[in-house]
Amino acid sequence: MDFVDRILTCTDCGCEFIFTAGEQLFFQDKQFKNDPKRCKPCKSRRGAQAASAANSGGLPAAGISRTETRTECSECGIETTVPFKPTQGRPVLCRQCYKNKTTASAAATAPQTASTSSPASVAATSPAPAATEFAPAASSAPAAEHRQPPRKLTPADAASAI
Repeated sequence: MDFVDRILTCTDCGCEFIFTAGEQLFFQDKQFKNDPKRCKPCKSRRGAQAASAANSGGLPAAGISRTETRTECSECGIETTVPFKPTQGRPVLCRQCYKNKTTASAAATAPQTASTSSPASVAATSPAPAATEFAPAASSAPAAEHRQPPRKLTPADAASAI
């Protein structure tokens, strides 16, 4: 199908603009059904207005509205607002309790990762472990030297995997 430049009228300003053959080809490739309604200046102006309204707390983007629910914190009991609708039977935390809980869980996981890396650090921080818990490595070389680098997948490997 051959495309020819067409002249369209902008719905906002009423000026005529050219809908080029290249734009028409693009619209066909993207399977757009309708021709553009606005000229480029009006389209960019409209986009800028929508972006500023979204940034300033105006209309929500794409019609999505956030539900704000007032509820009581399960930990400390103060009244708080959450950006979701709480479900029954699940705890709801205020910002401060949530922050305390996440930092506590992060701190709880940090010693575990350090303790699994070297048996000496575990022995220093915990009571005497059972003899079967930590078996020393046969060699004194670090475990990182024994690791294989990740192998790149070639098209032949991909074909053989199928």
